[in-house]
Amino acid sequence: MPKATNSDHAVRLTSLRAQLSEAGFDGFIVPRTDEHQGEYVPSQAQRLRWLSGFSGSAGLGVVLAEQAAIFVDGRYTIQVRQEVDESLFTYRHLIEEPASEWLEQKVQPGMKIAYDPWLQSEAQVKSLREGVEKAGGELVAALENPLDQVWSDQPARPSSKSMPYDMAHAGCSSKEKREEISRSLKSSGADCAVLSLPDSVAWLLNVRGEDVAHTPLVLSFAVVHADGEVQWFVDNEKITSETLSALDNMVEIAEPGALEGRLAAFAKAGKKVLIDPATCPERVATVLEQNGAKLVRAMDPCQRPKARKNPVELDGLRASHIRDGAAMVRFLKWVTETALTRAGTDDPVTEMEAANRLLEFRKEVPLFRDLSFDTISGAGPNGAICHYKVTEESSLPLNRDEIFLIDSGGQFLDGTTDITRTVIIGAANDEMKDRFTRVLKGHIALATAKFPKGTSGMQLDSMARKPLWDAGLDYDHGTGHGVGCFLGVHEGPQRIGKNVSPAPLEPGVFLSNEPGYYKAGEYGIRIENLMIVREAGKMVGVEIPLYDFETVTLCPIDLRLVDRTIMTAEEVTWLNDYHARVRRELTPLLDDEHKTWLEEVTRPV
Repeated sequence: MPKATNSDHAVRLTSLRAQLSEAGFDGFIVPRTDEHQGEYVPSQAQRLRWLSGFSGSAGLGVVLAEQAAIFVDGRYTIQVRQEVDESLFTYRHLIEEPASEWLEQKVQPGMKIAYDPWLQSEAQVKSLREGVEKAGGELVAALENPLDQVWSDQPARPSSKSMPYDMAHAGCSSKEKREEISRSLKSSGADCAVLSLPDSVAWLLNVRGEDVAHTPLVLSFAVVHADGEVQWFVDNEKITSETLSALDNMVEIAEPGALEGRLAAFAKAGKKVLIDPATCPERVATVLEQNGAKLVRAMDPCQRPKARKNPVELDGLRASHIRDGAAMVRFLKWVTETALTRAGTDDPVTEMEAANRLLEFRKEVPLFRDLSFDTISGAGPNGAICHYKVTEESSLPLNRDEIFLIDSGGQFLDGTTDITRTVIIGAANDEMKDRFTRVLKGHIALATAKFPKGTSGMQLDSMARKPLWDAGLDYDHGTGHGVGCFLGVHEGPQRIGKNVSPAPLEPGVFLSNEPGYYKAGEYGIRIENLMIVREAGKMVGVEIPLYDFETVTLCPIDLRLVDRTIMTAEEVTWLNDYHARVRRELTPLLDDEHKTWLEEVTRPV
């Protein structure tokens, strides 16, 4: 999407308000998501960015006749101020100052506030409606999106070709998965379930695509039935002969435009239909209810089975992380040495050059297909922007004695990677070492946690924060997110954070461990590894079965930023053991020059 100016956004906001007035609306809700509630959305669905300039992956806009607000979470509180004109939008925190509260304060009695029911889930609409109605207004579904009506050069919907995901990497056939979901539906009392999340469809049918950047998805809907039959609502042009031949006769392909009619037919036939109120578009629920369906509101039945990786997927994830780790070693050697050599010259290493160089290293890795997200390459103050996206205009040099944060990942046919490393270009000061070591201590506390069955990520979150809390510090993002297998780098339902987790941690679940610290205007620190939940080994005196984590990310942690004096003996042992494993696993993939460098940077402390 071409970069627009503040005046462009002012004109767009004026055009939207005129369209709302013509349609009889007093306001409009503009979510960041598309009809699939995805984090990564195609250009055609980048409505909030087109209107406001905000390019982050989570946000919401609310436009009234005389004022507007944009809501972002803690990852984007700095970024939103850089991208969005404050004279056009008031900045609000998505969690602490939710849109429902703002609407309650700003809406006047009798106002009609519109929303697109395809772009909001039932749960989201419920919260927004409460705020509007408390103010005496009315929340109204607009089946024709008013923003789309004024976006004259809106891109076309994506139409990339699909591909089957080979059993050698999937580890389980679509038929087997459908049988598992069939059992789940029967136990819930549902006859069928609507799948609106493309990652659920991709996992269930063993298909992948290229409809959005960095996540191999086919944007589509599906209905899965208790007898294992599936209707897949997908643009016919996306279906290749290879995909078609990989599907069996229990999968029917239909155009997306047929979805509402089929839902109505299921409802009239007396079907009990499962929908996920947290993710399914409200429009789906409305069509079903208007036609007499009995709704079962529950979590998408594919989410937890997809999160529990099978043995083939786990082996693939381990293998992809070893190969990715070797690429990271090559990169870290290059960036720490080259940036220091060129610091202060007319040709310093820049954030953009670093991101591009890492991509080149990854492209040499077998089974690599794409990045898993836009690389966060943040030098100095840009590192304090949690989800910073480097551009040619924003790209800073990597200066001597400054911290550089690189958060990146790859999509490999056998796994998805996501890793953050924080390094010093030159020498660190005492404050940097203290903050880095506290983040490391929290990372180690989580990596070594043992916990009983039924434990949620929320219960473990404080373990990663305590070393920072002890010094009156914290970070405003989650500590861990789920990760897919050649799917989304952010995957539910598993997570580790301050908020309630929708599902407990269980063996096979794959997720991140990434505490951090951010000093606005100066630097950012984050240490991220990915981990697998597993059954802990038997221990003497233990009365209940315990789970723990297997760390699969293998890459050096910068010892120049470590303050040994505030680490416990157990923490030092973990760090030394981890680095010994990094050397053991990665050395076979490195040449002599990189082996020597790795030996030095992973020396025991």
